Amino acid sequence: MTTQVAKKPIPAQAGIGIRHVHFREMLERLPDIGWLEAHSENYFGDGGQPLYYLEQLRAHYPLSLHGVGMSVGSASPLDQTHLKKLKKLCDRFEPGLVSEHLCWGRVGEYHLNELLPLPYTEEALAHVVLRIDAVQEFIGRKILIENLSSYLEYKHSTIPEWEFLAETANRSGCGILLDVNNIYVNACNHDFDPHKYIEAIPPDTVGEIHLAGFEQRDGLLIDTHSRNVTDDVWDLYQFTLEIIGPRPSLIEWDADIPELDVLLQEASKAQSILQSEKNAAVA
Repeated sequence: MTTQVAKKPIPAQAGIGIRHVHFREMLERLPDIGWLEAHSENYFGDGGQPLYYLEQLRAHYPLSLHGVGMSVGSASPLDQTHLKKLKKLCDRFEPGLVSEHLCWGRVGEYHLNELLPLPYTEEALAHVVLRIDAVQEFIGRKILIENLSSYLEYKHSTIPEWEFLAETANRSGCGILLDVNNIYVNACNHDFDPHKYIEAIPPDTVGEIHLAGFEQRDGLLIDTHSRNVTDDVWDLYQFTLEIIGPRPSLIEWDADIPELDVLLQEASKAQSILQSEKNAAVA
């Protein structure tokens, strides 16, 4: 039987992404962590262990739902089945935040299993704003849109990425999930100043921050979510908090998943930086 839960806001603290390999240990230990984030699509089924464990953990922690399959930038119509499943999940778990990526990854019925960048043009901007409006209207909630890591740029783009992201939020009324690691990766891959990017984002639009690790391959930084957060990204995170203020901050780790304690140690680093910024704000 499903138990109705009350909505819990996501605190401006560090959280971790919950993965199935840590379900039982999380419930046994109930570590001191601010909140959890789950990938929405992993819980679209009607039953089974994933939903059971998520329900148990939701009783102890605020929950954010983070999607990877909405494909808000695709030219194909929004997947109504996907939307219905997301709304059902939101109604059941009452997440404090719901988020998706500013990308495309579907053509008709074909899902590419990849988060692909958009051309940053006025036409693409108008398109994604309409789609985000439709998603928010359907699920009855404001969503956050996350900036993407990318390994190519479109020659016909006319808008800087940071302006495109900010204007998407401005026109649609959605919020921004600011992935600091993705900003650093793109800055290195496409040769721009990551500080300029962060300074261009309206602080009041940012509802969440992501932190993760990357790998280097053939001269590119690849956002693999398979390593510890690097010192350069920690420094950029510190700068981000100085500009926008403390925000819920998540440690993402999706490949080569380590022991739970490794994630908790990374979250502890984020929490320490968050607390320092909070202390500075009241000093």
